[in-house]
Amino acid sequence: MLNYLEYGTPEEGRPSLVIAHGLFGSGRNWGVIAKRLADTRHVVTPDMRNHGSSPRAPTQSYRDMAADLAELAEALGAPIDLCGHSMGGKAAMAMALTRPELVNTLIVADIAPVAYDHTQSHLIDAMRQVDLSGLTRRSEAEAQLAEAGVEPALQSFFTQSLDVPNRAWRLNLDVLEAEMPKIVGWPDDLEGVFEGPTLFLSGGASDYVRREDRDGITALFPAARFAKLPGAGHWLHAEQPRHFEAALRAFLDA
Repeated sequence: MLNYLEYGTPEEGRPSLVIAHGLFGSGRNWGVIAKRLADTRHVVTPDMRNHGSSPRAPTQSYRDMAADLAELAEALGAPIDLCGHSMGGKAAMAMALTRPELVNTLIVADIAPVAYDHTQSHLIDAMRQVDLSGLTRRSEAEAQLAEAGVEPALQSFFTQSLDVPNRAWRLNLDVLEAEMPKIVGWPDDLEGVFEGPTLFLSGGASDYVRREDRDGITALFPAARFAKLPGAGHWLHAEQPRHFEAALRAFLDA
């Protein structure tokens, strides 16, 4: 089962909130928001497969990631409230479509159920260029990532997945690279509809969820509502954490 961190205490009659991180992330990335939300609910932040301390696997398909989340939901006592960002958002959508009985409320952060034409393989190349052999602190890795052309915000984000004492990435880079077409894609053989409350929360400066995507979204998620955080890009939860948290609270408590 997926490794996870938990915040707050489970309450009878109140679903746990599970937050699924994006590509190259981990459950720890969501610690600040999870701690704040835990004042009123039980929050769980798993490491997705091939990330953090979760099991290594030969695939990174959305069906497999959905099955991982379903297993976690059953262990927590489904149904759960489910939030996912980017890759985690697609995994959350896939779970809601394939196992709708396990999901109470769905929040999808800055991603749509569509295939994108970009790749993140160049970032894997940059991480591989980091010389881990003599590494003593994360700042050294950040400097090497900068030399490889990685922007400052992502330098810090990536090094959160760096195990400095063991001089290794907590990411299965080989599988993530091999499965990149699946990660940026969307499985067109997924059947099902999730009729529960659903929020597509996007960054106002992001183009990941386009207006032309909405018909396809509402066909799968007929109760979908759409909202944007002004001034935020794809990493909306990191750029506007308080506004992101407020949006989640308002939707979950409605």
